[in-house]
Amino acid sequence: MTHPRKLVLRVVAILLMVASISLNTQQVYGQEGIAVEDAAVEVAFGQTITFSAKVKSPIPIKQVSLLFRGVNEETTRVETLQAAEDGSVSFTYDASQNLIPPFSWIVFWFQATLADDQTYTSAPITFPYNDDRFPWREISQANVTVHWYAGDDAFGAAAMDAAGSGMLAINEFVPVSLSDPIDVYLYSNVNDLQSTLLLGGEDWTVGHASPKIGVVLAAIAPGEKQSIEMETTIPHELSHVMMYRSLGGKYNYQPVWLTEGIASMMELYPNPDYAHALEIASANDSLISFDQLCASFPADAGNAFLAYAQSQSFVTYIRETYGTSGLTRLTEAYGDGFTCELGATNALGTPLSQLDARWRESVLGQNRAGAALRNLSPFILLMLLVLVVPLWGAIDMLRQRRKHGNKSK
Repeated sequence: MTHPRKLVLRVVAILLMVASISLNTQQVYGQEGIAVEDAAVEVAFGQTITFSAKVKSPIPIKQVSLLFRGVNEETTRVETLQAAEDGSVSFTYDASQNLIPPFSWIVFWFQATLADDQTYTSAPITFPYNDDRFPWREISQANVTVHWYAGDDAFGAAAMDAAGSGMLAINEFVPVSLSDPIDVYLYSNVNDLQSTLLLGGEDWTVGHASPKIGVVLAAIAPGEKQSIEMETTIPHELSHVMMYRSLGGKYNYQPVWLTEGIASMMELYPNPDYAHALEIASANDSLISFDQLCASFPADAGNAFLAYAQSQSFVTYIRETYGTSGLTRLTEAYGDGFTCELGATNALGTPLSQLDARWRESVLGQNRAGAALRNLSPFILLMLLVLVVPLWGAIDMLRQRRKHGNKSK
């Protein structure tokens, strides 16, 4: 996994290289190189991406290849092209079968092997793979840009306020950079968002973050509930982006209950139904153990909701018990590769299973007798120590008296 700082440097380097290159330009690389003219890209989001250009050289061209990949991807796609007499090449990529994350950046370039058996490479060109099916509007503040297509200016301003407040809350846990850009795209309904995510190879959801590319997607309709939904969804998804930028590749080693718990804890308007779900699950003895929530959340909606409720409550309990530094130690331990159970032991001195039991006792009121006994155990031990000393002295005095009494006889 590429570290965010290295990734940013790589993207900046690419952008600097192509700063003077438009998608319709001409580049010549010496008499023995190749010239790429009229490079162009046509995107039909979720359907096709068509690359075209003219590749020319003073030496006959034996073979031309198109190479492209997402700027955050490690794998480069290579397509061999047939050049026309004038050097024209074209290739249409099936984006409906070979899915690319929405709003990501794609970089492409050409390679040509000439008659002298030398291979030459053109400069890279980048372009955004945006969902262009909607008439997006936008508003920017600092490094955050909010995009929306339904609702008036007040809707966009409210979304920006929620993003700003969320960033302030997140900054208390994760240092927030105001230089790396973040884009928030608000769809007016879940169907529009669902189609976008499916076209990008993601599962259905009402909110989604792509931490690698700094993009947040959410379904929020203009109306009476917009403020609540904004204050819930936008900070939640932004926290995933900020955590990824803070942890880099170590983000992928974090338990799901921890990342989702932190994100839920950052919501400005916590879900009021979480407490009710926890109460019912606790009474029915149907809570999910946290070792089952390390790799993923349940697929069914009911248990997934319970998993979010548990994670939010559990992470809040850890923060209140061990402080923000305790959560930081947890992310560091898991980032170092500790297992779900041992990561908690390394960071907090208590295995995950014991933390789970203590959370159930402290927050949900389970096993009250056991919790009370454990809470009183230090005082009981102290009382025993206080009583043992005089008791031992009394026993020793009786022994001495018996000893002297036996001697007097």
